[in-house]
Amino acid sequence: MTREEIMLLDFEGVENRASQIVVELADADAEGIETLNAELEAIEERKAVLNAELEEKRQAAQAVAEGAGKVIETRKEEKKMSMEIRNSHEYIEAFAKYVKTGSDKECRALLSDNVTTGTNGVIPVPSFVGEIVAKRLEDSEILRRVRRMNAAGNVKVGFEIDAPAATAHTEGGNAVAEEALVLGIVNLAPVTFKKWVSVSDEALDSMSGEAYLSYIYDEVARGIIKAEENAVVAAILAAPQTATKTAPAVAKTGTAAGNIADFVNARALLSSAAENLVIIASPAQYAQYRALQMAAQYGVDPFDGLEVLFSDAATAPIIGDLSGVMMNLPKGDAIEFKYDDTSLMTSDMVRILGRQPAAIGVVGNKFFAKVAE
Repeated sequence: MTREEIMLLDFEGVENRASQIVVELADADAEGIETLNAELEAIEERKAVLNAELEEKRQAAQAVAEGAGKVIETRKEEKKMSMEIRNSHEYIEAFAKYVKTGSDKECRALLSDNVTTGTNGVIPVPSFVGEIVAKRLEDSEILRRVRRMNAAGNVKVGFEIDAPAATAHTEGGNAVAEEALVLGIVNLAPVTFKKWVSVSDEALDSMSGEAYLSYIYDEVARGIIKAEENAVVAAILAAPQTATKTAPAVAKTGTAAGNIADFVNARALLSSAAENLVIIASPAQYAQYRALQMAAQYGVDPFDGLEVLFSDAATAPIIGDLSGVMMNLPKGDAIEFKYDDTSLMTSDMVRILGRQPAAIGVVGNKFFAKVAE
């Protein structure tokens, strides 16, 4: 990262980057070490700035406690007013026009006329819009279990390929050899997930701004999140059976015919760090194992008591802990739109494209096992 990028990080971002550098230093050449050391110097500088800001806030809080709270109260009032404007009927209508046309003039006019501090170049969404996307994410049985972060650009995540247990050393005994820790690094590069929605002109003309935004955001968010769920499953299935320097291992077991003990056997191949286990299967695979259970007169649960999540992308059943997948959303939960009222003009239809960049990858070694396809 450049010094400029580091100086924009918060405390969490600084600590994350510092941890990544520790991993990257192990394989860096002389030039790389120099670059990484320069980053560490910038990180220390950024920490000093953040600590200074924290101290300033602490002193301001102390001042409020002693009765000197006019400035802070003013900021609170402005923040409250900003929230009220964002959720007003006028702003919602203006934001709907912004999504349709790309022009943010009306939104900015409403904000600047009522909030003196401005919006720092960002057009905030009405609260209910953000809640639509957040609810869709929370309703996703797969995505709500994966680890999520928000970092600009590519992100490198370290993982342990081989980490021997700690060595016991008796005081006064012979020196013990340093453990041979083998690390790998996953590079998470964002791709853009897209979803088109086609709507008739008449329907759009008859919708209020709130109804329009609710429909568009819900439809697009549902499509994008489904595509991201499929990407999670595909990343697990594509992982190698033996870990490499750039990819954690996903074990494989079972037979094409299927066996009632497949998931029990697959579970034995997982790392003990994989704790919150689930099974991911297609409806057809689920039915196959239920048939095996019926044939065994229900004497055995093929899923070993684990919750089953359904995905049509599961060309092979999977067992594992979804915290072993990392999803980076560089722009947060935000969805960007493009409005096209010309391509389908003769059909009296408009097309709306929703876009969200995301990077998805397996980062947990032996956190998953797949049953033979």
